[in-house]
Amino acid sequence: MSLLKRIEQGQSNAPGGGDLDAKARLLAVQARRPTPAAAPQRDTYLDLKTRVQNRLLAELDPAMDVTRVSEVRQTIQELFDQVLSEENIVLSRPERHRLFEQIVAEILGFGPLQPLLEDETITEIMVNGAKNIYIERNGKIQRVPLTFESDEHVMRIIDRIVAPLGRRIDESSPYVDARLPDGSRVNAVIPPISLVGPTITIRKFFKNPITIEQLIQYGTITPEALQFLKACVEARLNIVISGGTGSGKTTLLNILSQFIPNDERIITIENAAELQLRQEHVVTLESRPPNIEGKGEVTIRQLVINALRMRPDRIIVGEIRDEAALDMLQAMNTGHDGSMTTAHSNSPRDTLARIETMALMAGMDLPVRAIREQIASAIDLIIHAERMRDGSRKVVNITEVSGMEGDVITLTDIFVFEQSGYENGKVLGRLRATGLRPKFMDKIEAAGIHLPASIFGLGERRRY
Repeated sequence: MSLLKRIEQGQSNAPGGGDLDAKARLLAVQARRPTPAAAPQRDTYLDLKTRVQNRLLAELDPAMDVTRVSEVRQTIQELFDQVLSEENIVLSRPERHRLFEQIVAEILGFGPLQPLLEDETITEIMVNGAKNIYIERNGKIQRVPLTFESDEHVMRIIDRIVAPLGRRIDESSPYVDARLPDGSRVNAVIPPISLVGPTITIRKFFKNPITIEQLIQYGTITPEALQFLKACVEARLNIVISGGTGSGKTTLLNILSQFIPNDERIITIENAAELQLRQEHVVTLESRPPNIEGKGEVTIRQLVINALRMRPDRIIVGEIRDEAALDMLQAMNTGHDGSMTTAHSNSPRDTLARIETMALMAGMDLPVRAIREQIASAIDLIIHAERMRDGSRKVVNITEVSGMEGDVITLTDIFVFEQSGYENGKVLGRLRATGLRPKFMDKIEAAGIHLPASIFGLGERRRY
């Protein structure tokens, strides 16, 4: 038994024990109570913030156009100064600025998340309940000294994100995929599914999309490999980009889409629209979850089937994760060459296994060989990306799907990442050509594209 416990029960520290006077017991009990020094100060600040914020909301014109941010911000500034003056609230300049920015973020933005969303060095934001916010910067996860006021505060921000998209989150539907106005991907999970309180995961999109030059500069891919992929896209080969979570699949898909000619009609299909295609003729489709009555769901699979009736030159599916894989294969095999998609997997070989499994989920009772023949016929190229141990993203395989041998789909690596070491917290290595010429070179040649043999590590004697 601890000394403090014994004192509370009136026992001395001596072996024989003995009563202490009432004053000693009282002091011991008081010593055990937490010191409430910092709490009132924070509570006072929150009360002040809430009071000023509520007055501002009451006095702001509900019909105000919040999309005109600069005008609304100026109006809030005037009302803010007026409220502080009327209530005789004296704050230092930094405190005044901080309070104003927090209130503006609550009214116009996404509360405590707003400064993190505006920080371009942050690539991911993770909210684990009201008091734990983490970010990813330069491939590393770290905690930030920001918190929400309560779980209800987190829920208000989640509702603000999903409501404009016509989506909902509640106990009957406790998780949701959504997007922010800038295209950043959002996933939210709430109790009872989440035991730590409402959680939010935001995969941020750069306001200025990553360029081809930056991709090369970061060491994600080499100029030779990119020249080869450019030729593959222009020659209308069907491409699957694979990799784990956060490996840069969508970024690669955005980069490759830049090589699609402007005169082609592109249909994009996604769970939450996040692709940033720059062509003029793009139709963006987005799936829809069921409503509160369990009706009105529109799946990726239904959108792929519908896209075939929309006269597409190319179909781009943000990610295949279910039976829609079978319809994607059908689309690739029915004249929609040049289609692209992404899939989660650990390697090019695993990518084919996952697509096969997802196609079987369609419940068509097809023999495995028939599905594998569809895969071998539909997919020309797999680009596999990985997130390395230093946080960097790299293309580690560019692999041709070269056909069938018996019941097995054959793969041929055209480029492979060779790691040469790990120094100063950085992975060293380079994406190198294997020296093998892909079988689909005749398709690239037929498109009028001629690649130097040096791209494949074959020297300059021959051109393809």
